[in-house]
Amino acid sequence: MDIHALMDAAFERGASDLHLSVGRRPVLRIGGRLVEIGEAALTPDDTARMAKVIAPERNWQELEATGSTDFGIAHQDKCRFRASILTQKGSRGIVMRQIPQKLLTFDQIGLPASVKQLLHLHRGLVLVTGPTGSGKTTTLSTMIDWINRNRDVHIITIEDPVEYYHTHQMSQVTQREVGTDVTTFAEAMRRALRQDPDVILLGEMRDLETTSAAITAAETGHLVFGTLHTTGAARTVDRIIDQYPREQQEQIRSQLAQSLVAVISQILVPTPGGGRAAAFEIMLSNAAIENHIRKCETFKIPSVIQTSRRQGMMLMDDCLLDLWREGRIDQEVALERAFDRKALQLRMGGGAAE
Repeated sequence: MDIHALMDAAFERGASDLHLSVGRRPVLRIGGRLVEIGEAALTPDDTARMAKVIAPERNWQELEATGSTDFGIAHQDKCRFRASILTQKGSRGIVMRQIPQKLLTFDQIGLPASVKQLLHLHRGLVLVTGPTGSGKTTTLSTMIDWINRNRDVHIITIEDPVEYYHTHQMSQVTQREVGTDVTTFAEAMRRALRQDPDVILLGEMRDLETTSAAITAAETGHLVFGTLHTTGAARTVDRIIDQYPREQQEQIRSQLAQSLVAVISQILVPTPGGGRAAAFEIMLSNAAIENHIRKCETFKIPSVIQTSRRQGMMLMDDCLLDLWREGRIDQEVALERAFDRKALQLRMGGGAAE
């Protein structure tokens, strides 16, 4: 089997992911579902050969040393993939996520208008959160593209790997890939502050040093975008604070209350037609939220979001309810993804549409 033919198939069938694992035929994820292709199950020799074909030398050495590696790869002039090669039961496995070539608009993603207001800011921390595969990278790329086209600023992106390529528009764009252009996220973040940035995109806040640098940059007059694998605004705030030793948590609550301007939490849910729709929770900082973060009362944040819809905020369950009412998702899909299933079911009429 040819890895390039399989990438062709992923591109032509609009698959989000390509899975190559020993003992099974190649698998495409299409519309959230796994679909097998090809005629024969893959052997250890098949996956090892495919891994060798696509992995740059540096990544092959990392694979042999650590058992896994991640990198970006272009497939001709058709598309790009984010590739992850891993070792399982002594054999190679490959997962490749297709990176859409065309940047989406706010309307195509379904982002509320209140999010666009954040892109005019000159300082603060904006977090886009959600599980793996929830579209965080696409959302951030759309936001960076808007800034690039509408503001004359210096944008630095720090990613592993670089996924969307941004050409210079009204802004100057510098894109650094961890492992290729710089050793770590923390090192790139530290250097970025000496490179005259206005906007910084941090692909992943994966450790305490990187998180601290992001908060400091937001405090000192930069607009910083970052990601976390959390769902919900309150959980995101708790996750950041919990990274710190207990004796530092009071101080970080105060810093975060001042620097955090928004949390955009998102998930992708299947639609009846076989596609997927994005559902969002939007938290925009105000005096009440700042106070709750500072006082370690993050459990009160959802109540503030619920009562601040006119300011552009939205709870995830409210968004799911809206999608169901519009007929874009099925009732059971909405209930499966709800934070409070029973409350949402009551709002839906106890099981029947309103």
